[in-house]
Amino acid sequence: MNVAEQIVQQLQAVGVRRIYGIVGDSLNPVVDAVRQTGGSRNGGIDWVHVRHEEAAAFAAGAEAQLTGELAVCAGSCGPGNLHLINGLYDANSTGAPVLAIASHIPSAQIGQGFFQETHPDRIFIECSVYSELVSTPEQSPRVVDSAIRHALGAGGVAVVTLPGDIADQDTAREAPRYVPTRRGTLVPDQETAQALADEINAAKNVALFVGIGAQGAHDQIVELAELVGAPVGHSLRGKDIIQYDNPFDVGMTGLLGYGAAAEGIEDADLMVMLGTDFPYDQFLPGTRTVQVDVRATVLGRRTQVDLPVEGDVRATLRAVLPLVERKKSRRFLDKLLKKHDKLMNKAVGAYTKDVEDTTPIHPEYAASVLDELAADDAVFTADTGMANVWSARYLRPLGTRRIIGSYRHGSMANALPQAIGAQLAYPDRQVVAMAGDGGLSMLLGEMLTASMYELPLTVVVFNNSTLGMVKLEMLVDKLPDHGVDMPAADFAAIGAAMGWHTVRVEHPRDLHDGYRSALDHHGPALVDVVTDPMALSIPPKINSEQVFGFATAMSKIVLNRGAGEAVSMARSNLRNIPRG
Repeated sequence: MNVAEQIVQQLQAVGVRRIYGIVGDSLNPVVDAVRQTGGSRNGGIDWVHVRHEEAAAFAAGAEAQLTGELAVCAGSCGPGNLHLINGLYDANSTGAPVLAIASHIPSAQIGQGFFQETHPDRIFIECSVYSELVSTPEQSPRVVDSAIRHALGAGGVAVVTLPGDIADQDTAREAPRYVPTRRGTLVPDQETAQALADEINAAKNVALFVGIGAQGAHDQIVELAELVGAPVGHSLRGKDIIQYDNPFDVGMTGLLGYGAAAEGIEDADLMVMLGTDFPYDQFLPGTRTVQVDVRATVLGRRTQVDLPVEGDVRATLRAVLPLVERKKSRRFLDKLLKKHDKLMNKAVGAYTKDVEDTTPIHPEYAASVLDELAADDAVFTADTGMANVWSARYLRPLGTRRIIGSYRHGSMANALPQAIGAQLAYPDRQVVAMAGDGGLSMLLGEMLTASMYELPLTVVVFNNSTLGMVKLEMLVDKLPDHGVDMPAADFAAIGAAMGWHTVRVEHPRDLHDGYRSALDHHGPALVDVVTDPMALSIPPKINSEQVFGFATAMSKIVLNRGAGEAVSMARSNLRNIPRG
């Protein structure tokens, strides 16, 4: 066999079922080795032909996030593998186990300024946990094995740079037999468990702040909250794992947040951070803080932590719960739950009531109806921007759904390619991409990928002809919005030309039928929802600087573009402003 065939055998041994990419000369030996496996129907590997390598990396990252298994993407030399980089940054930041094959120019030409020469083994270092160049056939099997173990063990991207001539060389060396690692559980010692319990017992008011690192600890977190009367807030990535079946939930903090989470963690005597590396330190209080995370490197890097605990969240709480004393007072928790209910009904819920005849369609209402009609085990992907806001505030995870996006890297255009990866990973589950018109436009060609493979995914386009999140950022910065609006596009017509089943919805009363038509279709379907371009996300907690920013920007809009637009914007957002 040649080196490429050996690599494909190694990937098969670890359970890889598909490789996302675009064929190219230096990558041809790998593609041919994939062909020889006969495809997944015959126990082999499928080659998934995307239209842009960035989409290949996003799709692989989504598959890896959702399954926890190794996913693979590939790019040909030079521009081909360079296109992978944005999706790989996203996968690495979320800890998704992805292996990227970056094919390279002929080995004898490396360092000579050859056609399409780049240095992938250097370029991808910053967005990977492992990046290595294969220089000889004898070296290849060990490099690939190490890449697999880094991606799965460290949680992130591993890059194998493979010159095309090396890939085509014969090899007699046996690849090492892959034996899955038996993962251990990191548990703090008894002294540390007691110290954590002492912190909780000493505090009058405790608040829990939960992130994706607490996966698998839902029941222990809810038990702790009940024991000490603690409200439970969460990060955006933590929504999936803690919001459902949780009577102590008070929402999410941060710019995209909702509910009483911000107030809850601010007013507590002790904040307990569980599996979260929440990056926005401006939303974290200066209160006494305990942080539990399996990664010691993230402890204390966002806020001052008085007790940093290295440990698996579930195992740590199991050790701590027997040592925690029940608190008699429920006053703090009851206050926050009432506040949260009021905010959810009067602020977050404002645009989902009595708006069936309001046009343009409120995006909040469109998201709420989608949540109502989607399957209980649906997989949602959400574009960065306002689609993230609506998915965070209006989708219910239910404990059976999954909701992912480019939450750490914050890239546009992620929803459609991530939906492709999700649908291929779970062919029998409903997959829905909540796309912004800006994000969908950026990787629009991937609609052809979904059409080619007849994937039964649904794209809901929140079509407001503007980059809504950027508009909001400008207003907060006291700037009138500029350069954010786009000509209106009929995505239903575009999708139909690409072979999709499409529906365009311009009136809210047509949403139910439009969604049902798309969700019931056996193939790619798109719902083009024309939404209010003036609807913006208002944070759950507004400070004086933000209010001043809005006021200053609005006055400039009145002076420069007339009062009509400012009044329209105010009307679109008035009900979304939190009130005490």
